Amino acid sequence: MPSTLDPDNLRAIFKAYDIRGLVGDQLDASLARSIGGAFVSVIGAPTVVVGHDMRPSSPELAEAFAHGAAAAGADVVMIGLASTDQLYFASGHLGHAGVMFTASHNPAEYNGIKMCRAGAAPIGLDTGLADIRDALGADHTATVAGTISSRDVLAAYAAHVRSLAPLGARPLKVVVDAGNGMAGLTAPAVFAELPSVSLTELYFELDGTFPNHEANPIEAENLVDLQKRVLDEGADIGLAFDGDADRCFLVDERGAVVSPSTLTGLIAARELGREPGATIIHNLITSRSVAQIVTELGGVPVRTRVGHSYIKATMAETDAIFGGEHSGHFYFRDFWRADSGMLAALHALAALSEGDRPMSELLREFVRFAPSGEINSTVADQQAVLGRLEAAWGDRDGVEIDHLDGLTVSHADWWFNVRASNTEPLLRLNAEGKDEATMVGVRDAVLAEIRS
Repeated sequence: MPSTLDPDNLRAIFKAYDIRGLVGDQLDASLARSIGGAFVSVIGAPTVVVGHDMRPSSPELAEAFAHGAAAAGADVVMIGLASTDQLYFASGHLGHAGVMFTASHNPAEYNGIKMCRAGAAPIGLDTGLADIRDALGADHTATVAGTISSRDVLAAYAAHVRSLAPLGARPLKVVVDAGNGMAGLTAPAVFAELPSVSLTELYFELDGTFPNHEANPIEAENLVDLQKRVLDEGADIGLAFDGDADRCFLVDERGAVVSPSTLTGLIAARELGREPGATIIHNLITSRSVAQIVTELGGVPVRTRVGHSYIKATMAETDAIFGGEHSGHFYFRDFWRADSGMLAALHALAALSEGDRPMSELLREFVRFAPSGEINSTVADQQAVLGRLEAAWGDRDGVEIDHLDGLTVSHADWWFNVRASNTEPLLRLNAEGKDEATMVGVRDAVLAEIRS
């Protein structure tokens, strides 16, 4: 079997924002140990906090990384089972670099590594990850080895996120689908100190084989059980988390799935109420309603490319208070500009608890356009298709074109964005219209051009 240190393998598993690959074939304990040494040497981290998810391979990989990092001279603090946002909390709260072993929503045979500098500052290919990859294979052994210790930060994490979105007195019935992922650990800790919340648990058993459904709430089929349980329980709201619990999706009291753009609008309004005139970040496939709402409330909307490294960098540049992505990632300045699905969920519960309206009515003012959702098409020559689309749509009356991330074509009544996947021969289409008929017309016309 080829070594996991083979350059072709390393190029394959070192992604734009993290490391991700098949356990055994692409990522093993030997490589994890090597990455530990390279991480310490490249980042210059005197102390590293390490957490891991519930996948069967995660404890071994995390331990191997810890030994590699300690051999390179760093002290390692193991926090054990954790959500990714719990790892970000530990990095920010303790002031150390952080490493999380998880493959998020990927199938059980995968694992991966998410990394950050002290204060949860992101590490991507352009900000250290490529340097770590290129340093593998070298000897990073220090004259004096570091130590490996353990620390429990779950209670401190839970208290911190609760403090950022305190709930009102209204009693709430809440169903949470943890998808057998890390919310099965963090949700009980967070909700235990919320006496007004009656919690119904769905798939809270930590099981990295995902026996019930994929821990990927962006796919509609993975929300069906939650929708049914919300209706059966007569609950006020349903919450679904992905495998490492850094993303959250909502289901309202009718069992309807809430768009992450809608939740972005709600949280933006709450944060602007706390800090009038603040900057709010949204990526370019987020609903146009977000920028409208922010502007109407006196805030400053800033549009970015898709991807957490762009969101976090722009938040740092603008001192933005909040950022939202249509993928279900939500970023908070008071959470070290990191993303937290749990904190986003608490904001939704707080908004609901402060009045007597049902969730569907509370969110109505944040829904102004009809979205297509993201639609993927397999395309051999992505750039050729993008060029053809621009030629076909660019000369239309009232149209504006930009290339911030792929191709965005905007009109007063609609817009669409088509961008290429970084890892697959795909083009991703997102479209939105003033009403369903307008959106469908634009969506179908663009798809016909892409797939012709």
